[in-house]
Amino acid sequence: MEDRGRVAGETELRKVYPPVVERARLKTQIKLDKHCRNFIARSPFVCLGTSSERGADVTPRGDEPGFVLVLDDTTLAIPDWPGNNRLDSLSNILFNPQVGLLFLIPGVEETLRINGTAEISSAELLERWQRKGKRPRAVLVVTIREAFLHCGKALIRSRLWKDDYKIDRAELPPYGQILKDQIVTSETAEAIEASIQNGYANRLY
Repeated sequence: MEDRGRVAGETELRKVYPPVVERARLKTQIKLDKHCRNFIARSPFVCLGTSSERGADVTPRGDEPGFVLVLDDTTLAIPDWPGNNRLDSLSNILFNPQVGLLFLIPGVEETLRINGTAEISSAELLERWQRKGKRPRAVLVVTIREAFLHCGKALIRSRLWKDDYKIDRAELPPYGQILKDQIVTSETAEAIEASIQNGYANRLY
């Protein structure tokens, strides 16, 4: 195996980087303060990190700003709207409840990171959400271990909220064509794409 200068331990790692800035070390919250609550209320998008014996996984969750509810100082609820029914995240949570969340707000360079444990609920919490007459099949209830704002350097470098790197969708093949190329199926790329677009139009909720 090629020697890539692998860093093998915490001591060696710390030699590569300068000491952590004091305010970065102290910023971790164990409860949702007014700033965390405000961020969550304005966020339409969160990445959910989970893991199992197969490894780690990250999936997107999105809806109108405020779709993630703050139930109390240490508890969040995230609706599980229709997807592809692979249930990767939900299955992982049943195996290992440890989760990581990354909240984004369009136009804001900072992000909110939350780590904790999750459980799956299908009880009365479902009544808290209704879109187009429908409710989610399940809700993720997250108990917070830590929460903190993350600086905006990554989003500034990537110019995520600018148009500098925005591309025309036509620069990539249609999703249906990509799936046709990646899996063995008798369906045409056009039929797959039509099914996908129908789902986007009629099965968001």
